[in-house]
Amino acid sequence: MSGSGKLIGVGTGPGDPELLTVKAVKTIETADVVAYFAKQGRAGNGKAIVEHLLTSDTTLLPLYYPVTTEIDKNEAAYRSQITAFYDQSAAIVAGHLDAGRTVAVLSEGDPLFYGSYMHLHVRLADRYPTQVIPGITAMSGCWSVAGIPIVQGDDVLSVLPGTMAEAELQRRLVDTQAAVIMKVGRNLPKIRRALAASGRLSEAVYVERGTMANAAMVKLADRPDGDAPYFSLVLVPGWESNR
Repeated sequence: MSGSGKLIGVGTGPGDPELLTVKAVKTIETADVVAYFAKQGRAGNGKAIVEHLLTSDTTLLPLYYPVTTEIDKNEAAYRSQITAFYDQSAAIVAGHLDAGRTVAVLSEGDPLFYGSYMHLHVRLADRYPTQVIPGITAMSGCWSVAGIPIVQGDDVLSVLPGTMAEAELQRRLVDTQAAVIMKVGRNLPKIRRALAASGRLSEAVYVERGTMANAAMVKLADRPDGDAPYFSLVLVPGWESNR
């Protein structure tokens, strides 16, 4: 391994700062550099969660996405821009590691569960000392806030991205006892149609900003269509007797 710095992927949890782990807090407080991903012009959700831990001595490293939802993720232009972005971000982080600094990279939820951190991890972990600090996932935070037992016994839980094709989403909803649908955003109307077609709409619960001060939840059937915020997901509980 080259360099004497250390790369640390830090899970910041589902949104409530009090749900940071003790290890995450200690790491953020002692890191030489705190890196975080954000959309251009935004402060970054991960940074907002740990704001109270940052001091004037903390070197902040914002990593701004060149594109988010402006281009379809399946288009070549999106793939080329986002790949170049992760390559460049890894090079910037590597510069700090080569200088002997500890770099904590914030990741909402858990770093290795739909987290942007993993794109740095696969580029750098074989070259530098690396540690990953797990975080409470958004889905566990949301079903806890909603008080919804999600699976029991032999129930199967499927975690589904709302960005997948509608027909495939419907098929997988039919073939599972419980589901968590992530990446809701502008996909909410499609998710609703897939749930209705699979006969699961009446069970689905929409949770927005779960664990945060402005959290909200409602049966998805009662939630108007329209874009959903970044911190939102849909829960479809298993455990039939609980339903």
